[in-house]
Amino acid sequence: MEKSDAVTALSALAQESRLDVFRLLVQAGTDGMPAGQIGERLGLPSATLSFHLNQLRQAGLVTFRREGRSLIYMAEYAAMNALLGYLTENCCQGDPAGCAVGICDPSTLIDAKEGIRQ
Repeated sequence: MEKSDAVTALSALAQESRLDVFRLLVQAGTDGMPAGQIGERLGLPSATLSFHLNQLRQAGLVTFRREGRSLIYMAEYAAMNALLGYLTENCCQGDPAGCAVGICDPSTLIDAKEGIRQ
């Protein structure tokens, strides 16, 4: 991940409602969630939700598919893992195994789409 991509993703997540939306979509898994259901769960009006989803989409953190008249939004797990990897790539002075902090080891990240460790 490039530094500019990390800045864009972190900027998108730096807003409380967008962070809530993203976390909800991560929890929803690879099937995603209809926009209307996201709005209901988080108490967001349609126009506000649309704005936040667009910001997350432009940052590469979510995608969507159309099912009939519904838009189903999904978290982009590869982008999430790339961001986590970027943030932790130099953790513990470049020796994540030496600091015994599992989150600092990008090899422990699980690719949610594949269900395997990266």
